[in-house]
Amino acid sequence: MLLKFKQATHQQYLANLPKLSLSISDVKTLYKTEDFRNALLEQISIAKHTIYITALYLEKDDAGKDIFHALYTAKQANPLLEIKILVDWHRAQRGRIGSVVNLTNADWYYNVSQQYPSLDIPVYGIPVNTREALGVLHLKGFIFDDTLLYSGASINDVYLQRHNKYRYDRYQLIKNEKLTTSMKYYIDNSLLKSNAIHRLNIYNRPKTAEFKTTIKPFRLSLRESAYIFTGNASNSELAVTPLVGLGKRNELNCTITHLMSATEKKLTICTPYFNLPVVLVRIISHLLRKNKKIEIIIGDKTANDFYIPPEEPFKIIGALPYLNEINLRRFISQFQKYIDNKQLIIRLWKNNNNTYHLKGLWIDNIWQLITGNNLNPRAWTLDLENAVLIHDPDQEMQEQRHYELECIRKHTKIITHHCELDNIEAYPIKVKKLIRSLLRTRVDRLISHIL
Repeated sequence: MLLKFKQATHQQYLANLPKLSLSISDVKTLYKTEDFRNALLEQISIAKHTIYITALYLEKDDAGKDIFHALYTAKQANPLLEIKILVDWHRAQRGRIGSVVNLTNADWYYNVSQQYPSLDIPVYGIPVNTREALGVLHLKGFIFDDTLLYSGASINDVYLQRHNKYRYDRYQLIKNEKLTTSMKYYIDNSLLKSNAIHRLNIYNRPKTAEFKTTIKPFRLSLRESAYIFTGNASNSELAVTPLVGLGKRNELNCTITHLMSATEKKLTICTPYFNLPVVLVRIISHLLRKNKKIEIIIGDKTANDFYIPPEEPFKIIGALPYLNEINLRRFISQFQKYIDNKQLIIRLWKNNNNTYHLKGLWIDNIWQLITGNNLNPRAWTLDLENAVLIHDPDQEMQEQRHYELECIRKHTKIITHHCELDNIEAYPIKVKKLIRSLLRTRVDRLISHIL
Protein backbone atom coordinates (compact mmCIF):
# COMPACT_ATOMS: atom_id res chain seq x y z
CA MET A 1 0.00 0.00 0.00
CA LEU A 2 2.86 2.37 0.90
CA LEU A 3 4.60 1.64 -2.41
CA LYS A 4 1.44 2.48 -4.36
CA PHE A 5 1.14 5.72 -2.43
CA LYS A 6 4.75 6.67 -3.29
CA GLN A 7 4.17 5.83 -6.95
CA ALA A 8 1.05 8.00 -6.93
CA THR A 9 3.05 10.84 -5.38
CA HIS A 10 5.56 10.76 -8.25
CA GLN A 11 2.78 10.61 -10.83
CA GLN A 12 0.98 13.50 -9.15
CA TYR A 13 4.12 15.65 -9.23
CA LEU A 14 4.39 15.11 -12.97
CA ALA A 15 0.68 15.74 -13.47
CA ASN A 16 0.98 19.06 -11.62
CA LEU A 17 3.81 20.37 -13.79
CA PRO A 18 2.65 23.28 -15.98
CA LYS A 19 2.64 22.25 -19.63
CA LEU A 20 2.52 24.01 -22.99
CA SER A 21 0.35 22.49 -25.68
CA LEU A 22 2.15 21.10 -28.73
CA SER A 23 1.06 19.97 -32.16
CA ILE A 24 2.84 16.88 -33.45
CA SER A 25 3.56 18.78 -36.67
CA ASP A 26 5.61 21.27 -34.62
CA VAL A 27 8.03 18.70 -33.18
CA LYS A 28 10.80 17.28 -35.33
CA THR A 29 13.56 14.97 -34.16
CA LEU A 30 16.84 15.14 -36.04
CA TYR A 31 18.84 11.93 -36.13
CA LYS A 32 22.28 12.85 -37.44
CA THR A 33 24.94 15.38 -36.51
CA GLU A 34 25.10 16.75 -40.03
CA ASP A 35 21.32 17.34 -39.92
CA PHE A 36 21.87 19.39 -36.77
CA ARG A 37 24.50 21.51 -38.51
CA ASN A 38 22.24 22.07 -41.53
CA ALA A 39 19.25 22.94 -39.33
CA LEU A 40 21.32 25.42 -37.32
CA LEU A 41 22.48 27.22 -40.45
CA GLU A 42 19.01 27.16 -41.97
CA GLN A 43 17.34 28.59 -38.86
CA ILE A 44 19.92 31.40 -38.75
CA SER A 45 19.14 32.28 -42.36
CA ILE A 46 15.35 32.38 -41.96
CA ALA A 47 15.02 34.04 -38.53
CA LYS A 48 13.05 37.29 -38.75
CA HIS A 49 13.18 38.86 -35.28
CA THR A 50 15.39 37.12 -32.72
CA ILE A 51 18.26 34.65 -32.45
CA TYR A 52 19.51 33.60 -29.00
CA ILE A 53 22.46 31.19 -28.92
CA THR A 54 23.32 29.58 -25.56
CA ALA A 55 26.11 27.03 -25.29
CA LEU A 56 29.06 26.12 -23.13
CA TYR A 57 31.32 27.42 -25.88
CA LEU A 58 31.54 28.60 -29.47
CA GLU A 59 34.92 27.41 -30.67
CA LYS A 60 37.41 29.16 -32.93
CA ASP A 61 37.48 26.46 -35.61
CA ASP A 62 35.84 25.93 -39.01
CA ALA A 63 32.39 25.13 -37.58
CA GLY A 64 32.56 28.07 -35.19
CA LYS A 65 33.55 30.36 -38.04
CA ASP A 66 30.66 29.05 -40.16
CA ILE A 67 28.13 29.84 -37.44
CA PHE A 68 29.63 33.17 -36.43
CA HIS A 69 29.81 34.47 -39.99
CA ALA A 70 26.30 33.15 -40.73
CA LEU A 71 25.05 35.23 -37.80
CA TYR A 72 26.78 38.35 -39.09
CA THR A 73 25.44 37.70 -42.59
CA ALA A 74 21.91 37.42 -41.18
CA LYS A 75 22.39 40.65 -39.22
CA GLN A 76 23.71 42.40 -42.33
CA ALA A 77 20.66 41.33 -44.33
CA ASN A 78 18.29 42.32 -41.50
CA PRO A 79 19.75 45.03 -39.20
CA LEU A 80 16.69 44.84 -36.93
CA LEU A 81 17.35 41.15 -36.18
CA GLU A 82 18.16 40.84 -32.47
CA ILE A 83 21.05 38.41 -31.93
CA LYS A 84 22.52 37.46 -28.55
CA ILE A 85 25.20 34.85 -27.91
CA LEU A 86 25.81 33.46 -24.42
CA VAL A 87 28.74 31.21 -23.51
CA ASP A 88 30.57 30.37 -20.31
CA TRP A 89 32.79 33.25 -19.14
CA HIS A 90 35.70 31.09 -18.01
CA ARG A 91 35.65 28.54 -20.83
CA ALA A 92 35.79 31.31 -23.45
CA GLN A 93 39.05 32.63 -22.03
CA ARG A 94 41.14 29.50 -22.07
CA GLY A 95 42.13 26.90 -24.63
CA ARG A 96 41.05 23.29 -24.64
CA ILE A 97 42.17 21.35 -21.59
CA GLY A 98 45.81 20.36 -21.97
CA SER A 99 46.52 22.71 -24.88
CA VAL A 100 48.35 26.02 -24.96
CA VAL A 101 46.90 28.83 -27.09
CA ASN A 102 47.82 32.45 -27.57
CA LEU A 103 44.45 33.44 -29.03
CA THR A 104 41.41 32.44 -26.94
CA ASN A 105 37.85 32.16 -28.15
CA ALA A 106 37.11 35.51 -26.52
CA ASP A 107 39.99 37.15 -28.40
CA TRP A 108 38.61 35.67 -31.60
CA TYR A 109 35.11 37.00 -30.87
CA TYR A 110 36.58 40.49 -30.66
CA ASN A 111 38.62 40.06 -33.85
CA VAL A 112 35.54 38.94 -35.78
CA SER A 113 33.56 41.92 -34.49
CA GLN A 114 36.24 44.20 -35.96
CA GLN A 115 35.56 42.70 -39.40
CA TYR A 116 31.96 43.96 -39.13
CA PRO A 117 32.33 47.43 -37.55
CA SER A 118 28.83 48.54 -38.52
CA LEU A 119 27.13 45.52 -36.93
CA ASP A 120 26.78 44.71 -33.26
CA ILE A 121 26.29 41.12 -32.13
CA PRO A 122 27.00 40.89 -28.39
CA VAL A 123 28.73 37.82 -27.02
CA TYR A 124 28.11 37.56 -23.28
CA GLY A 125 30.24 35.56 -20.87
CA ILE A 126 28.22 34.02 -18.04
CA PRO A 127 30.23 33.34 -14.84
CA VAL A 128 28.18 30.73 -12.97
CA ASN A 129 30.89 30.65 -10.33
CA THR A 130 34.21 32.31 -9.60
CA ARG A 131 36.09 29.36 -11.12
CA GLU A 132 35.26 27.04 -13.98
CA ALA A 133 35.84 23.97 -11.83
CA LEU A 134 33.06 25.13 -9.49
CA GLY A 135 30.33 25.63 -12.07
CA VAL A 136 29.75 26.58 -15.70
CA LEU A 137 26.99 27.75 -17.99
CA HIS A 138 25.59 24.43 -19.20
CA LEU A 139 22.38 26.01 -20.43
CA LYS A 140 21.54 24.68 -23.89
CA GLY A 141 19.23 25.72 -26.71
CA PHE A 142 19.23 27.81 -29.87
CA ILE A 143 16.20 30.10 -30.20
CA PHE A 144 15.00 31.41 -33.54
CA ASP A 145 11.80 33.48 -33.25
CA ASP A 146 9.20 30.89 -32.15
CA THR A 147 11.40 27.83 -32.78
CA LEU A 148 13.75 26.08 -30.35
CA LEU A 149 16.56 23.91 -31.68
CA TYR A 150 17.55 21.98 -28.58
CA SER A 151 20.70 19.89 -28.21
CA GLY A 152 23.31 19.13 -25.58
CA ALA A 153 25.91 20.14 -28.17
CA SER A 154 28.14 23.17 -28.09
CA ILE A 155 29.55 24.64 -31.31
CA ASN A 156 32.75 23.28 -32.80
CA ASP A 157 33.97 21.02 -35.58
CA VAL A 158 33.07 17.68 -33.99
CA TYR A 159 29.68 18.71 -32.60
CA LEU A 160 28.71 19.91 -36.08
CA GLN A 161 30.62 17.21 -38.02
CA ARG A 162 32.43 19.89 -39.96
CA HIS A 163 35.04 17.40 -41.14
CA ASN A 164 35.25 13.61 -40.90
CA LYS A 165 34.68 13.23 -37.17
CA TYR A 166 31.54 13.82 -35.11
CA ARG A 167 30.36 13.97 -31.51
CA TYR A 168 26.94 12.34 -31.31
CA ASP A 169 24.18 14.16 -29.43
CA ARG A 170 20.39 14.58 -29.51
CA TYR A 171 18.66 17.21 -31.62
CA GLN A 172 15.04 18.40 -31.50
CA LEU A 173 13.29 21.21 -33.35
CA ILE A 174 10.26 22.45 -31.41
CA LYS A 175 8.05 25.25 -32.69
CA ASN A 176 6.21 26.88 -29.80
CA GLU A 177 6.04 30.62 -29.21
CA LYS A 178 5.24 30.37 -25.50
CA LEU A 179 8.20 28.05 -25.00
CA THR A 180 10.72 30.32 -26.73
CA THR A 181 9.25 33.41 -25.05
CA SER A 182 9.77 31.89 -21.59
CA MET A 183 13.35 30.93 -22.40
CA LYS A 184 14.18 34.36 -23.85
CA TYR A 185 12.64 36.05 -20.80
CA TYR A 186 14.82 33.92 -18.52
CA ILE A 187 17.96 34.87 -20.44
CA ASP A 188 17.14 38.55 -20.48
CA ASN A 189 16.02 38.83 -16.86
CA SER A 190 17.70 36.08 -14.84
CA LEU A 191 21.03 36.26 -16.64
CA LEU A 192 21.76 39.41 -18.60
CA LYS A 193 20.43 41.94 -16.07
CA SER A 194 23.07 40.93 -13.53
CA ASN A 195 26.11 43.18 -13.09
CA ALA A 196 28.18 39.97 -13.04
CA ILE A 197 27.66 39.66 -16.81
CA HIS A 198 30.17 41.19 -19.21
CA ARG A 199 30.67 41.09 -22.93
CA LEU A 200 33.47 38.98 -24.30
CA ASN A 201 33.80 40.55 -27.76
CA ILE A 202 35.24 43.84 -26.54
CA TYR A 203 38.85 44.94 -26.34
CA ASN A 204 39.09 45.71 -22.63
CA ARG A 205 37.44 42.76 -20.91
CA PRO A 206 37.50 42.95 -17.12
CA LYS A 207 39.44 40.36 -15.17
CA THR A 208 37.36 37.95 -13.09
CA ALA A 209 38.99 39.26 -9.93
CA GLU A 210 37.67 42.74 -10.68
CA PHE A 211 34.01 41.68 -10.34
CA LYS A 212 34.41 38.55 -8.24
CA THR A 213 32.21 39.94 -5.46
CA THR A 214 29.23 40.16 -7.85
CA ILE A 215 29.41 36.51 -8.90
CA LYS A 216 28.34 35.00 -5.59
CA PRO A 217 25.02 36.90 -5.37
CA PHE A 218 24.47 36.16 -9.06
CA ARG A 219 24.88 32.44 -8.40
CA LEU A 220 22.52 32.65 -5.43
CA SER A 221 19.92 34.35 -7.62
CA LEU A 222 20.22 31.56 -10.18
CA ARG A 223 19.37 29.00 -7.51
CA GLU A 224 15.99 30.71 -7.14
CA SER A 225 15.33 31.41 -10.82
CA ALA A 226 12.99 29.47 -13.12
CA TYR A 227 11.30 29.65 -16.49
CA ILE A 228 8.14 31.70 -16.14
CA PHE A 229 5.09 30.71 -18.18
CA THR A 230 1.45 29.80 -17.79
CA GLY A 231 0.57 26.26 -18.74
CA ASN A 232 -2.19 25.83 -21.32
CA ALA A 233 -2.21 22.05 -21.81
CA SER A 234 -4.07 19.27 -20.05
CA ASN A 235 -2.52 15.95 -19.05
CA SER A 236 -4.23 14.22 -21.95
CA GLU A 237 -2.43 15.98 -24.81
CA LEU A 238 1.04 16.35 -26.30
CA ALA A 239 2.85 19.02 -24.32
CA VAL A 240 6.23 20.43 -23.37
CA THR A 241 7.63 21.85 -20.11
CA PRO A 242 10.91 23.82 -19.97
CA LEU A 243 13.00 23.25 -16.86
CA VAL A 244 16.07 24.98 -15.48
CA GLY A 245 18.09 24.55 -12.31
CA LEU A 246 21.24 25.15 -10.33
CA GLY A 247 22.12 23.45 -7.06
CA LYS A 248 21.28 20.09 -5.57
CA ARG A 249 17.57 20.68 -4.85
CA ASN A 250 16.58 22.54 -7.99
CA GLU A 251 13.43 21.98 -10.05
CA LEU A 252 15.20 20.10 -12.82
CA ASN A 253 16.86 17.63 -10.42
CA CYS A 254 13.57 17.16 -8.58
CA THR A 255 11.74 16.44 -11.84
CA ILE A 256 14.39 13.92 -12.90
CA THR A 257 14.00 11.97 -9.66
CA HIS A 258 10.20 11.97 -9.95
CA LEU A 259 10.36 10.94 -13.61
CA MET A 260 12.59 7.98 -12.91
CA SER A 261 10.64 6.97 -9.80
CA ALA A 262 7.34 7.12 -11.73
CA THR A 263 8.46 4.39 -14.16
CA GLU A 264 5.78 1.73 -14.51
CA LYS A 265 7.34 -0.49 -17.19
CA LYS A 266 10.62 0.71 -18.70
CA LEU A 267 13.18 3.47 -18.20
CA THR A 268 15.91 4.28 -20.73
CA ILE A 269 18.86 6.47 -19.75
CA CYS A 270 21.57 8.02 -21.92
CA THR A 271 24.68 9.54 -20.40
CA PRO A 272 28.17 10.02 -21.85
CA TYR A 273 30.00 9.79 -18.52
CA PHE A 274 28.99 6.95 -16.21
CA ASN A 275 29.10 8.67 -12.85
CA LEU A 276 25.51 8.79 -11.61
CA PRO A 277 24.60 10.73 -8.45
CA VAL A 278 23.92 8.41 -5.52
CA VAL A 279 20.23 9.32 -5.44
CA LEU A 280 19.76 8.11 -9.03
CA VAL A 281 21.54 4.81 -8.33
CA ARG A 282 19.15 4.28 -5.43
CA ILE A 283 16.15 4.88 -7.67
CA ILE A 284 17.52 2.41 -10.22
CA SER A 285 18.00 -0.16 -7.47
CA HIS A 286 14.44 0.39 -6.25
CA LEU A 287 12.98 0.05 -9.75
CA LEU A 288 14.87 -3.17 -10.41
CA ARG A 289 13.62 -4.67 -7.16
CA LYS A 290 10.08 -3.85 -8.33
CA ASN A 291 10.63 -5.71 -11.64
CA LYS A 292 10.87 -2.64 -13.86
CA LYS A 293 13.05 -2.77 -16.97
CA ILE A 294 15.98 -0.38 -17.33
CA GLU A 295 18.22 0.28 -20.31
CA ILE A 296 21.34 2.41 -19.91
CA ILE A 297 23.26 3.56 -22.99
CA ILE A 298 26.77 4.84 -22.24
CA GLY A 299 29.73 5.87 -24.33
CA ASP A 300 32.66 3.48 -24.43
CA LYS A 301 35.73 4.95 -22.75
CA THR A 302 37.30 5.43 -26.18
CA ALA A 303 34.20 7.41 -27.26
CA ASN A 304 34.65 9.82 -24.35
CA ASP A 305 35.70 13.32 -25.42
CA PHE A 306 38.43 13.24 -22.73
CA TYR A 307 39.93 9.97 -24.00
CA ILE A 308 43.58 10.14 -25.07
CA PRO A 309 44.89 7.25 -27.23
CA PRO A 310 47.87 5.45 -25.65
CA GLU A 311 50.19 6.54 -28.46
CA GLU A 312 49.59 10.24 -27.66
CA PRO A 313 51.17 12.19 -24.76
CA PHE A 314 49.25 11.52 -21.56
CA LYS A 315 47.54 14.31 -19.61
CA ILE A 316 45.82 13.94 -16.24
CA ILE A 317 42.39 14.73 -17.72
CA GLY A 318 42.81 11.55 -19.79
CA ALA A 319 42.21 9.46 -16.66
CA LEU A 320 38.55 10.47 -16.56
CA PRO A 321 37.25 7.90 -19.10
CA TYR A 322 39.01 5.16 -17.15
CA LEU A 323 37.48 6.33 -13.86
CA ASN A 324 34.07 6.19 -15.54
CA GLU A 325 34.77 2.65 -16.70
CA ILE A 326 35.74 1.67 -13.14
CA ASN A 327 32.41 3.11 -11.96
CA LEU A 328 30.59 1.07 -14.60
CA ARG A 329 32.38 -2.15 -13.62
CA ARG A 330 31.32 -1.64 -10.00
CA PHE A 331 27.75 -0.86 -11.04
CA ILE A 332 27.50 -3.98 -13.21
CA SER A 333 28.90 -6.14 -10.39
CA GLN A 334 26.35 -4.66 -8.00
CA PHE A 335 23.38 -5.37 -10.28
CA GLN A 336 24.60 -8.51 -12.07
CA LYS A 337 21.53 -10.59 -11.22
CA TYR A 338 19.28 -8.09 -12.98
CA ILE A 339 21.49 -8.21 -16.05
CA ASP A 340 21.26 -12.00 -15.97
CA ASN A 341 17.46 -11.96 -15.92
CA LYS A 342 17.32 -9.32 -18.72
CA GLN A 343 15.76 -6.62 -16.53
CA LEU A 344 18.81 -4.42 -16.83
CA ILE A 345 20.43 -3.83 -20.21
CA ILE A 346 23.77 -2.03 -20.42
CA ARG A 347 24.84 -0.80 -23.86
CA LEU A 348 28.22 0.68 -24.78
CA TRP A 349 28.35 3.03 -27.78
CA LYS A 350 31.39 3.08 -30.05
CA ASN A 351 31.78 4.07 -33.70
CA ASN A 352 35.36 4.32 -34.94
CA ASN A 353 37.04 7.46 -33.58
CA ASN A 354 33.81 9.39 -33.07
CA THR A 355 32.60 10.47 -29.64
CA TYR A 356 29.35 10.16 -27.71
CA HIS A 357 27.61 13.02 -25.93
CA LEU A 358 23.98 11.90 -25.56
CA LYS A 359 21.92 12.65 -22.47
CA GLY A 360 18.28 12.08 -21.64
CA LEU A 361 15.50 9.90 -20.27
CA TRP A 362 12.64 7.96 -21.84
CA ILE A 363 9.91 6.72 -19.51
CA ASP A 364 7.17 4.26 -20.54
CA ASN A 365 6.85 5.73 -24.07
CA ILE A 366 5.01 8.65 -22.46
CA TRP A 367 7.72 10.98 -21.19
CA GLN A 368 11.04 12.01 -22.65
CA LEU A 369 13.53 14.44 -21.16
CA ILE A 370 15.78 16.23 -23.63
CA THR A 371 18.69 17.83 -21.82
CA GLY A 372 22.34 18.78 -21.70
CA ASN A 373 22.51 17.43 -18.13
CA ASN A 374 25.17 14.72 -17.89
CA LEU A 375 23.38 13.06 -14.95
CA ASN A 376 26.56 13.22 -12.90
CA PRO A 377 27.45 14.92 -9.57
CA ARG A 378 28.81 18.01 -11.32
CA ALA A 379 25.56 18.55 -13.25
CA TRP A 380 23.60 17.78 -10.09
CA THR A 381 25.23 20.46 -7.94
CA LEU A 382 27.61 22.85 -9.74
CA ASP A 383 26.48 23.75 -13.25
CA LEU A 384 23.51 25.76 -14.54
CA GLU A 385 21.47 23.17 -16.44
CA ASN A 386 18.22 23.11 -18.37
CA ALA A 387 15.97 20.68 -20.24
CA VAL A 388 12.69 20.33 -22.08
CA LEU A 389 10.29 17.63 -20.92
CA ILE A 390 7.84 16.21 -23.46
CA HIS A 391 4.64 14.53 -22.30
CA ASP A 392 3.09 12.28 -24.95
CA PRO A 393 0.12 10.43 -23.39
CA ASP A 394 -1.34 9.36 -26.77
CA GLN A 395 2.10 8.37 -28.12
CA GLU A 396 1.91 10.71 -31.08
CA MET A 397 5.72 10.83 -31.14
CA GLN A 398 6.12 7.06 -31.03
CA GLU A 399 7.60 6.82 -34.54
CA GLN A 400 10.15 9.59 -33.92
CA ARG A 401 11.00 8.27 -30.47
CA HIS A 402 11.45 4.70 -31.71
CA TYR A 403 13.64 5.72 -34.63
CA GLU A 404 15.81 7.99 -32.49
CA LEU A 405 16.50 5.17 -30.04
CA GLU A 406 17.19 2.76 -32.88
CA CYS A 407 19.74 5.21 -34.29
CA ILE A 408 21.37 5.53 -30.87
CA ARG A 409 21.51 1.74 -30.39
CA LYS A 410 22.97 1.14 -33.86
CA HIS A 411 26.60 1.41 -32.75
CA THR A 412 26.20 -0.23 -29.34
CA LYS A 413 27.02 -3.62 -27.89
CA ILE A 414 25.31 -5.14 -24.86
CA ILE A 415 27.53 -5.78 -21.84
CA THR A 416 26.48 -8.83 -19.85
CA HIS A 417 29.30 -9.03 -17.30
CA HIS A 418 31.88 -6.68 -15.81
CA CYS A 419 34.64 -8.95 -17.12
CA GLU A 420 33.82 -7.70 -20.61
CA LEU A 421 35.25 -4.33 -19.59
CA ASP A 422 38.95 -3.63 -19.14
CA ASN A 423 40.27 -3.62 -15.59
CA ILE A 424 43.08 -1.52 -14.16
CA GLU A 425 45.71 -4.09 -15.11
CA ALA A 426 44.87 -3.61 -18.79
CA TYR A 427 45.23 0.17 -18.72
CA PRO A 428 48.27 2.01 -20.11
CA ILE A 429 51.10 2.26 -17.57
CA LYS A 430 50.74 5.99 -16.88
CA VAL A 431 46.97 5.67 -16.51
CA LYS A 432 47.35 2.67 -14.22
CA LYS A 433 49.85 4.45 -12.00
CA LEU A 434 47.73 7.60 -11.72
CA ILE A 435 44.47 5.79 -11.02
CA ARG A 436 46.02 3.61 -8.32
CA SER A 437 47.30 6.76 -6.67
CA LEU A 438 43.88 8.41 -6.95
CA LEU A 439 42.06 5.39 -5.56
CA ARG A 440 44.52 5.05 -2.71
CA THR A 441 44.04 8.68 -1.62
CA ARG A 442 40.34 8.74 -2.60
CA VAL A 443 40.99 11.84 -4.70
CA ASP A 444 39.02 10.10 -7.45
CA ARG A 445 35.84 11.01 -5.56
CA LEU A 446 36.68 14.70 -5.72
CA ILE A 447 37.60 14.46 -9.41
CA SER A 448 34.34 12.64 -10.16
CA HIS A 449 32.43 15.43 -8.46
CA ILE A 450 33.96 18.34 -10.36
CA LEU A 451 34.55 16.81 -13.83
